[in-house]
Amino acid sequence: MKNNQGRWSRYFVICKPYLAMISLQFGYAGMNILTKFSLNHGMSHYVLVVYRHAFATLSIAPFALILERNLRPRMTWLIFMQIFVLGLLGPVIDQNFYYAGLKFTSPTFSCAMSNMLPAMTFVLAIIFRMEKLDLKQIRSQAKLIGTLVTVAGAMLMTLYKGPIMHMVWTKYMPVRPRESDSATDDSSSENWFMGCIFLIIATLAWASFFVLQTAALERYRAHFSLTTLICLMGTLQAIVVTLVMEHKFSVWSIGFDMNLLAAAYAGIVTSSIAYHVQGLVIQDKGPVFASAFSPLMMIIVAIMGSFILSEKIYLGGVIGAVLIVAGLYSVLWGKHKEDKEKKQMEAMEIPTAMKEAQGVMEPDDVVEKATANNRIILTLERKPITLPMNENLI
Repeated sequence: MKNNQGRWSRYFVICKPYLAMISLQFGYAGMNILTKFSLNHGMSHYVLVVYRHAFATLSIAPFALILERNLRPRMTWLIFMQIFVLGLLGPVIDQNFYYAGLKFTSPTFSCAMSNMLPAMTFVLAIIFRMEKLDLKQIRSQAKLIGTLVTVAGAMLMTLYKGPIMHMVWTKYMPVRPRESDSATDDSSSENWFMGCIFLIIATLAWASFFVLQTAALERYRAHFSLTTLICLMGTLQAIVVTLVMEHKFSVWSIGFDMNLLAAAYAGIVTSSIAYHVQGLVIQDKGPVFASAFSPLMMIIVAIMGSFILSEKIYLGGVIGAVLIVAGLYSVLWGKHKEDKEKKQMEAMEIPTAMKEAQGVMEPDDVVEKATANNRIILTLERKPITLPMNENLI
C-alpha cells in the first residue's frame, strides 16, 4: 500500500508542471472570450488593464503578507529595476498591445499568433545564454527549424486571410448577430494588418517577460511577494498610460456588468494566479517549457469562440496554425532531448562527486563520463602521473 502511495506521489510530482500549465490555458481561453465581449461593448482596453491588475494586486497581496512575512529578501536597486521592467513588459506593453490586436482581429486569431511565444522565448533565451545551440546536434537543429517554421506560420496568418472555413460544430447552429463585427468582417485590411503587428509586439513583450522573470526569481525567491510587486507596479504604470491616452473621465466608469466580470476574471485568474504558477514552473522547468502550451489555448478558444461569439475561422489561420504547432513541437522535442541528456550527465556525475567527497578516488583513477552524444570516453584526473622511461602511455 505504501509503495502504491509513493508511486502515485512520484507521478503527481512529475505531472504537476504539465497540469499547472494546461489549467492556465483554460484560464487564458476564458479571458480571451470575456475580454473580446467586453471590448466589443465599448470598454477601453487601457482602463481594462488598470482594473485587471488592481484586482490582481488585491487578490495576491494577502498571501504575500501572511505566508512570506519572514521570507522576503532585502529589496535592492537591481531587484527593483527588474520588477519595474517586468511591470512594464507584462501588464503595460503586452496586454495593451494584445487587447488592441484582439479588438482588430478575433480571439482565435489572437491565440494563434500567441503561438509564436515559445519560438520568441527560445531565441531570447539563446541571446541571454539560458539555452545552448549546437548546430551539430540533432536536438539543436530541431529547435532551430521549429523556430523558423513557427515564425513562417505566424507570417502566413498575418499576410493571408483566405476563404471562410465552415466547422462541423457551426454547420447546424443559427447565426447570431453581433453588435460589432468590426474586428472580422467589416474591418479594412489596414486594421487587420495593424492588429497583427500589435499581437506580434505583445508576444515579444510576453516572451521578454518570461526570460526576465527567470532572472528575477533567482534573486527574489518570495514568489507571492514578487507577483504582488509586479502587479502593483503594473497597475501604477497602467494608470499613467491610461491618463495619457484617455482624456475622458467617463471611460473609468464601470458597473456590475460584463466589464467588471472581465476585469475581475482577468486580474485574479490570468494575472495573479498565472504569474505565480508560471513562476514556479519556470523555476523548475525553464522559460521555454512554460511557454510551450499556447496551442492548447488556441484550440479551446476556437471552439468557445464559435459557440459563444459565432466567430468565423479562415483558411489562412488554419494553415498558419498548423505550421505554428508543427514548429512548436519540433522545438519541444529538441528541448526534451536536451533535458534528458542533461539528467543523464548529472546522474553520472553524482557518484563521482560522492567518491571525491569521501576521499575514495585515487589520483590516477579512471572516470567514466557520458558526453552529449551518449558516447563514453575515458579521462584521467589532472594530477600528473610519473611513469618509468621505458613505458608508453596508452
